Amino acid sequence: MSITAYIIDDERKAISIIKSKLERTASDIDVIGEFQDPEKALKEMEKNTPDLIFLDISMPKMNGFEFLRQIKNPSFEVIFVTAYGDYAIEAIRHCAIGYILKPIMDQDLMLSIENAKKNIEHKTALAKNRQLVENLSLTQNRNKKIAIPSSKGLDFIEVQNIVRCEGTQGYTVLYLKNKQQMVSSYSIGYFGKMLENLNFFLTHKSHLINLDYIDKYDRNGTVELQDNHSVPVARNRRELFLKRIENL
Repeated sequence: MSITAYIIDDERKAISIIKSKLERTASDIDVIGEFQDPEKALKEMEKNTPDLIFLDISMPKMNGFEFLRQIKNPSFEVIFVTAYGDYAIEAIRHCAIGYILKPIMDQDLMLSIENAKKNIEHKTALAKNRQLVENLSLTQNRNKKIAIPSSKGLDFIEVQNIVRCEGTQGYTVLYLKNKQQMVSSYSIGYFGKMLENLNFFLTHKSHLINLDYIDKYDRNGTVELQDNHSVPVARNRRELFLKRIENL
């Protein structure tokens, strides 16, 4: 399957590097547009929308997020390209959107492309892109939604509705405020990284909890949550856990 692509980056050298790597490692990606000016890319997209866009986040006239906001129905797959840090990566990861860091490594590029191909096949791009734009406009992290990858695709859940997550055999069970449960094909480690800055704490290698739902902590190493469930706190996590809940 041939996939059409744009590369949008204000640096000509960066465009050349991505294009060269694609020619060497992903011959089925057909680059049909190269743009240093995102406004020109927007105009071109009115005539020809690609399947995939490699999109630099930090550009002087219009950054990658602002570019995405300009498009009414962004149904193309995105791989963000960034040399910068946690805020951008975190926002992208919450919506299960691909990204690669500069300087670009072949292995990272190939992995992102393989994931993008699966997403193109499952047609998940529009929902992910819209959710990213919505999340970026919210000032309160707890009102944001995250993408929950499952065997059927993606579900978007408000962070504040997740009480706890439990890892089991490489899968993760999410326990929600309304007593419902969801099973994701992703590991507890994946959710730990995704939610660590959204008031969640990994109490144990198999347990991730929303600190908003703590009822009480027993100093023998057990947390009781508002869903009437008890969760263990590993010995090597107790000191850090106590510091976190002191600030609640």
